[in-house]
Amino acid sequence: MLNRSVTIRMACLICISMILNACSSLQPWVKPYERAAMADEIMSADRNPAISAYTDHIREVREGAHGATGGAGGGCGCL
Repeated sequence: MLNRSVTIRMACLICISMILNACSSLQPWVKPYERAAMADEIMSADRNPAISAYTDHIREVREGAHGATGGAGGGCGCL
């Protein structure tokens, strides 16, 4: 009985230490001087930005809401 409780405690201690170790080293992997390469057009999610802008405009006209594709706002309809 004593042996099993020691095993459980050790397993819990190992799990807690692994969780704390995973949370302790949060830092950006991309250096500031490497961010220019990440902002390249080829890294964009849109294959064709002109077509995406057109379809966003059509959606805004149809829905009657401007900036519904990620614009900041309070949810009240103001920009």
